[in-house]
Amino acid sequence: MTSDPGSELWRSGLLVVTFRGTSMLPFLREGRDTVCIERFTGRLKRLDVAFYRNAGGAFVLHRVVRVLPDGYDICGDHLLAAERGVPDSRVLGIMTGFFRGGRYIPCISLPYRLLSSAWAMLRPVRVLAEAARHLLGRVKRKLARCLKGGSTA
Repeated sequence: MTSDPGSELWRSGLLVVTFRGTSMLPFLREGRDTVCIERFTGRLKRLDVAFYRNAGGAFVLHRVVRVLPDGYDICGDHLLAAERGVPDSRVLGIMTGFFRGGRYIPCISLPYRLLSSAWAMLRPVRVLAEAARHLLGRVKRKLARCLKGGSTA
């Protein structure tokens, strides 16, 4: 990958890179999938996968979970908390597809659209499940302390 993928994307209009990270599981897998990103200057739609600079200046590839009048709420498929209010000015491109095992999977394909829509609809359930898991962990730790004779406070 170039030292500045944003410049490469703007210069050529297309960026093809091997995906890194776990934030887009289960759809994109680190080191296995090669993503195709095209320069994009219009308005994104809900469920598009945006290539953008986050508030810290890093390049990120995450899904649009909500379209706002002046930007987007964007979240990785494997994450629970969205980055809120990402302005259009930070969006550089849109993922148009990816290669897995030598096979190209376009984002406009019906199977991809159905699976990504279903996964996005499950996001509130995943947030609740994670909160329940966290709460049960706290209860378990507190019970363990009580059984050992420790304080519950």
